[in-house]
Amino acid sequence: MAPPTGPVRAAETDGAAGTRIRAVRREAGLTQQGLATAVAVSRQTIIAMETGDYAPSVYLAIKIARALGTTVERLWSDPDDGSPDRVTV
Repeated sequence: MAPPTGPVRAAETDGAAGTRIRAVRREAGLTQQGLATAVAVSRQTIIAMETGDYAPSVYLAIKIARALGTTVERLWSDPDDGSPDRVTV
C-alpha cells in the first residue's frame, strides 16, 4: 500500500494552535499572504493552519516559527500540559 499523497490533514482540528499562530502572526505585523510568502507556501496553507485543519511538516513548522520570531513550542505546544513554553539546551 502506497503512502497517502496530498495535503496533510490534522487528525483532529486544533483551534488552540491555530489561534496562537494567528495571534503571533498579527503581533509580528504580517498578513496571511506575508507569512505565506516568507515561508514559501500558499495563503490557503496559512488559512488551513490557522483554522486547525492542516498539520505542517516539522520543516515548515520551523520555518513558520523563525519567520514569526518565536519557537515551534510556543506555537504548537499545549500550555495546559505542563511543558515549558521555551526549550533550553
